[in-house]
Amino acid sequence: MKKLFFIAIALVFSFSGIGQTKAAVSFKGEIANRNTDSISILNKNNRKEIKKILVGKDGFFKDSFAVEEGFYMLFDGKEYTELFLKNGYDLNLTMDAQKFDESIVYSGKGALENNFLAQNTITEQKYDYDALLASNEEVFMKLVKEKKAADFLKLDNQKLDPVFVSLQKKSIEMAMDSGTEYYMEGLETKKLNGVMSPSFDYDNYNGGKTKLEEFKGKYVYIDVWATWCGPCIGEIPSLKKVEEKYHDKNIAFVSISIDKLKDIEKWKSMVKGKELGGVQLFSDNDWNSQFVKDFHITGIPRFILIDPNGKIVKADAARPSSPGLEAELDALLK
Repeated sequence: MKKLFFIAIALVFSFSGIGQTKAAVSFKGEIANRNTDSISILNKNNRKEIKKILVGKDGFFKDSFAVEEGFYMLFDGKEYTELFLKNGYDLNLTMDAQKFDESIVYSGKGALENNFLAQNTITEQKYDYDALLASNEEVFMKLVKEKKAADFLKLDNQKLDPVFVSLQKKSIEMAMDSGTEYYMEGLETKKLNGVMSPSFDYDNYNGGKTKLEEFKGKYVYIDVWATWCGPCIGEIPSLKKVEEKYHDKNIAFVSISIDKLKDIEKWKSMVKGKELGGVQLFSDNDWNSQFVKDFHITGIPRFILIDPNGKIVKADAARPSSPGLEAELDALLK
């Protein structure tokens, strides 16, 4: 997941809004092994649908629509890819939906910019962000500087639309700045390792309240999550398997929801419907809960591992889906 972190950050920041005088974008293409009978062009900022285009059974589609010059997303019902569109483009796409990114090729007017984006996605997926985020501060800053320079150089070496270049450079800068902020927050989080954990006293799904101190003498693996968080829900099957494997070991599994108070019934319903195990707690003030703030939690899911004496083993522990988690727990619980 961390490998895609900077990619995700880059998708959050987009720049559009330069009006066009020509009528529309012409967009056509052929999609092999299509996922659905349509594709959607989405606003890159809020993912609202700008245009829905029907795809025939033979995989062919064709449409035209007016846009503001800038970045958009194409969604095929399963995956996303980034587009740069401006009125006057006559763009043709060929793609195999089963291979997706690796198969995307554009031709026609606007192909240069969009092929650049398609290839850049593949390049970013291969970049070792895990190593970057695991490096010390000096090395991290050096690598970020080098990556930014290399990314800018690729743009300078192409005969690309100048507006595209300008917007892409701004996107790179904001991605790097946000990634650096994330890294620095991580350094602060690591400083918590080895110190006594902040406590909590939260409502328990089964009734009453539960404090961290009640688990003294056991390791505690904490999952901070919310019902609206897709990645959190995606970890549930793996968490259940981990809970099952260690159910008779000296470890407690505690899940803390940071849903808003108005959604407490939704939380209860999900706990029951998904048959969530472990100890299910509801925080007292969502993101502003003191426990959440003390652990510098700005994104979820977040997993925390605490030892039997109440000291933090890892303030940002491995996820249940991570192969490294069971190896770590095996070593601690042997």
